[in-house]
Amino acid sequence: MARAIDLHQSDQEHAMPYREKIAWLTLGSMIVAYSLYFGLILAGHPAGREMFPMLWLFGSIAATQALVVIAGHIVLATTTPRAERRRRDERDRAIGRRGAAAAYYVMMAGMILVGVVMPFTDTGVKIANAALFAIVLAETVSLTVVLLSYRRGWHG
Repeated sequence: MARAIDLHQSDQEHAMPYREKIAWLTLGSMIVAYSLYFGLILAGHPAGREMFPMLWLFGSIAATQALVVIAGHIVLATTTPRAERRRRDERDRAIGRRGAAAAYYVMMAGMILVGVVMPFTDTGVKIANAALFAIVLAETVSLTVVLLSYRRGWHG
């Protein structure tokens, strides 16, 4: 009987926190959505050359990704007990800050490339796509740091 209780406690210790589930949902949907977008750009889609197709493609993919994340939030909120969906505590906020700090450097490097180097070598659509890539990459880095922090038990 004591062994069963220990196993149950061990399962609870390794249960995924609600905030981590949200981060996985967001990261997974971003990877799928923006891999599709940038894959189409690399494959020669007109969105890589013209502004209107770029806006249309990116807008439709971003809107679809947002709807997936909203639906996922609803599913997670309805299937997760209320006690586990508590407000963010100090640890959650510290983990979020750590992810944002890592993403900041990625974003700054991307924006320096986009704003300082590319205007002398590329056209507007390429610059816009590079800026979108920098934003997506920075958010991916942020979510990855958050997930690693939850998995490794970072306490700040």
